[in-house]
Amino acid sequence: MFTGMYPHNTGVCSFDDWAHHRTWVQDLADAGYWCTNIGKMHMGPVRASGGFHERVVVENPTKGYLKSGRDDDDWGRFLSHHGAERPNDRHLTDPDWREKYQGAVWHLEEHLHSDVCIADAAASWIRSHQGDRPLFLQVGFTGPHEPWDPLPRHLELYDDRPMPKPIVRDGELSEKPLQHETHKRRIADALANHESGIDMYSPDVGDIERMRRHYYAKVTTVDEQLGKVMAALEERACLENSLLVFCSDHGELLGDHTLAYKWLMYDQVTNVAMIICDRRAGSAAQGESQDLMSLMDVGPTLLEAAGIEIPTRLEGRSIEAYLKEGQTTPRDFVYCEDNFQIMMRSTTHKRVYYIGQAEGELYDLQADPGEQVNLWGVAQHTDVQRQLIDQVLLWLAASNYYNAGYKQQGPPICKRNLPTPETPSLTGPPIDRRPLDL
Repeated sequence: MFTGMYPHNTGVCSFDDWAHHRTWVQDLADAGYWCTNIGKMHMGPVRASGGFHERVVVENPTKGYLKSGRDDDDWGRFLSHHGAERPNDRHLTDPDWREKYQGAVWHLEEHLHSDVCIADAAASWIRSHQGDRPLFLQVGFTGPHEPWDPLPRHLELYDDRPMPKPIVRDGELSEKPLQHETHKRRIADALANHESGIDMYSPDVGDIERMRRHYYAKVTTVDEQLGKVMAALEERACLENSLLVFCSDHGELLGDHTLAYKWLMYDQVTNVAMIICDRRAGSAAQGESQDLMSLMDVGPTLLEAAGIEIPTRLEGRSIEAYLKEGQTTPRDFVYCEDNFQIMMRSTTHKRVYYIGQAEGELYDLQADPGEQVNLWGVAQHTDVQRQLIDQVLLWLAASNYYNAGYKQQGPPICKRNLPTPETPSLTGPPIDRRPLDL
């Protein structure tokens, strides 16, 4: 998201170091913005700047920095200053951990919770900041990542509340690529070595409901903490002439398809909400759009809003027109990559290609919005499957071509030749924008 490029262009396919890449935060900083990160970033290396002038580093609560001989993140240090420790290794210390399915209410004082700590740090920074430069502030909450450890009073809000039923069809994983069953087995086997393991072979209906109550309650914990940040911004009059973006890096399966966590391309994982609050002078746009958008669009949108030319390496598109109620052309597809998976989704279909294997996934999202019936290889759907594969090839080829300048360490605006009926030559005049449909 912060590089604005897909893994096939950055070479970063999982939890690899990526701080050697340029981010659009650096573009904001170069334009005079003071850039601050408070909370989770998944930066690699952990304490790299990523273009920020200052950072308060908080990573996943179950990180075992100290026991691996490294320095702790800032939340871990905060805990130690208050005589507390990270809640690590509960799979070894809690005999009931397997049966809790990552649902564990927060057990220490409220102010020690990682998300409370992040909100308090952000609110304190906002109230004390004395600079006169324009600001970019990124606040990254760790929740609702597992373990789902809400504040006790938030869990009480969900006592006896009915929970949505999981989306499950008997035998569906046997009709999908082996990675689905392998993921289920891997996270169950992980319990032997790490508290993040979760055995999704054993939960009953009540266990799934309990799991979901803890998850929703942790969302409420995060929501309350976000309110603290908003109150501090309001107090300092920082909301005027500001653009606020609320989003998440991924969703959660929570028992759907008998699975948990992420790592696969179901909509529960990839289809996250994005809320934009535009408080700039003259802004009056309100509403909701179901058009296809991407987290890749965040960087270009913020740069355009700041009056900064959008570098050609950024693969998203600004959605500023939506905020101004202007005319725009919706995307036909969005894309997502993770390790050897490439997902392409339209409003009607989803295709997931697994590099190096014949199996894949194809869903008719109109007839099967729950993605329970895999149509990959089904005879009457081979034409659609082939068309979608062709579209991925077009996208990958164009993406690689337009980012060649960045890979050669070229300037921010690297023009590329684009054939047209008027200028078909390979050495024709270059352009400085990729076509919107890419």
